[in-house]
Amino acid sequence: MTSLGVIFHPSFPPETLADYARRAEAGGFDELWLWDDCFLPGALTSAAIALSATRRLTLGIGLLPVKAYHPLFAAMEITTLARAFPGRLIVGFGHGVGSWMTQIGAASKSPLAALREIVTAVRALLAGEAMTMHGDYVNLADVQMQLTAADPPPLYIGAMREKTLRLAGQIGDGTILPAMSSPAYVRWARTCVDEEASPSGPRHRLAVFAHAKVSRDGAAARAALRRALASDFPWDEVQVAAAGLTDEVADFVRERGAAALETALPVAWVESLAAAGTPQQAAAALARLAEAGADSLVLQPLNGDPDCLDEYIAHLLPLLAPLRS
Repeated sequence: MTSLGVIFHPSFPPETLADYARRAEAGGFDELWLWDDCFLPGALTSAAIALSATRRLTLGIGLLPVKAYHPLFAAMEITTLARAFPGRLIVGFGHGVGSWMTQIGAASKSPLAALREIVTAVRALLAGEAMTMHGDYVNLADVQMQLTAADPPPLYIGAMREKTLRLAGQIGDGTILPAMSSPAYVRWARTCVDEEASPSGPRHRLAVFAHAKVSRDGAAARAALRRALASDFPWDEVQVAAAGLTDEVADFVRERGAAALETALPVAWVESLAAAGTPQQAAAALARLAEAGADSLVLQPLNGDPDCLDEYIAHLLPLLAPLRS
């Protein structure tokens, strides 16, 4: 079964979060995801707001940058939420945006080592273990939580490239893939994590973020999507390569210039990198991601477009019902 989620964009005012969460739940979403972007409202406090405002919605945090969080204090905050709202929390960890981590003095010489050490420590603390670790990024001496959750939440890893995907398979319960994940990229990422995950354990879940814009005017929705993708250019090379677009993108930019992406980005690229157009076109794009191995499809409003939630509920969710069976 595929879960359906939606992102509360961090640019949205936090005072609108409770209402947004209630609307998402009433509209039929299974999950609500938050970001912990630097310089914007925090995900952990926002999670408490959203969970308090709803009854069944699973709350995903995607993601906490590991170097910005001491493992003990991360475990303390996660424990509070997990005990107050059992079974309704997913917590994602990742490297964080490199320029932001440098800006706040939290860059690491080995991001993979930092991710491994800190997530390992958080998991042990959530389980109530007495933790001693003297690593490059974690220093704990017989540290133990005095109160834990009976069922600690799953820990996901935000990943894009192969080394981090493989680490996610080793230390995570699931992996978060960013927007612009094509079906080919999802299949490749699925292979990377599955080759490292324990064959005897539960399925390693993939939560896939997807730029989504839907309208009965499919051309208008795709025009909005083109503007959003153009604003994010240059795109990450690993996603472009997995989609088989490396040469096409290079030729397009060389011949027409990056500015042309906003108005002339080819339809085939739109259909590969996002879910945009008529409800039927967007639903078909999301179904391809599910077929490729996505366990959660998480709709990402374009550039924080506040109208997207109502559009998803009215036009898109009814067509996605078969993915849940």
